[in-house]
Order: sequence, then structure tokens, then C-alpha cells
Amino acid sequence: MPDGYTLSDDPARLDLDVVWSLLREAYWGRWRERADVEAAVAGSWRVVGAYAGTEQVGFARAVSDGVDFAYLADVIVAPAHRGRGLGTRIVETMVDGGPGADFRWTLFTRDAHEVYRRFGFTEPGPMAMERPSRRVAVR
Repeated sequence: MPDGYTLSDDPARLDLDVVWSLLREAYWGRWRERADVEAAVAGSWRVVGAYAGTEQVGFARAVSDGVDFAYLADVIVAPAHRGRGLGTRIVETMVDGGPGADFRWTLFTRDAHEVYRRFGFTEPGPMAMERPSRRVAVR
């Protein structure tokens, strides 16, 4: 773990003000209203928060059937804490360090492919299909 940071999958520890603040600046989250973020967090199968002391500085969530499939979403680290391996540790904790370690995982990213490849993510094969959101086009 990068020095001075802890990770927790306790949803009660999340600071939704921080989660909202981080996600409203992310290219994939700018369209979401605060209520959307709160509903997404509440409906998630698992969450992981990253903390510097008591301050939340990172976040990720997953949606899953709890049996064999999970979708990784909203992995983000506060700008002042980037470049220290914290995002990698969040992904490792979520994907390999919990109850979904043996699941098939999916995710969407525009710019972090190399981070996810370290955990076995690859471009989808011929069996994968996607129906884009009708609410927003991610740019």
C-alpha cells in the first residue's frame, strides 16, 4: 500500500460529498446529478474507499450478481493523490482482494487500459456486445 493510505470496503465509511465531488469532475461522470451518484453507490454490490488518515481520497464501486460476474465502475483518485499507485491498489482490492476474485469482470475506460491490463482485463472478443446509454454520450 502506498504510504499513509488505507483501503476499506465498508460502505458506511464512504463520504458521499467526496465521491460526488470526484465523479462530477470525471469525464464519465459529469452528466450525473448528485442523486444519481447516491443511487449508484447505494445499489452497488461492493464499494472500496481509499483514505489518507480520515480523509477519503479515492473510490471505486462494482455491480455484480454475486455469483460469477461483476462490472467495475467509477475508479477515481483525487488529483492531489494521483501518481502514487493508489488507483492500482483500489483496483487490486476490488478485483483480486475480495469475494469477486474468481469472477468474470468487465469495465469501460477511455484512458487507463494499461492499469487494467495488469489485472487481466483485455479488449472484448467476438462474443461481447454493448448497447450504449440513451442518457448521455461519453466524450
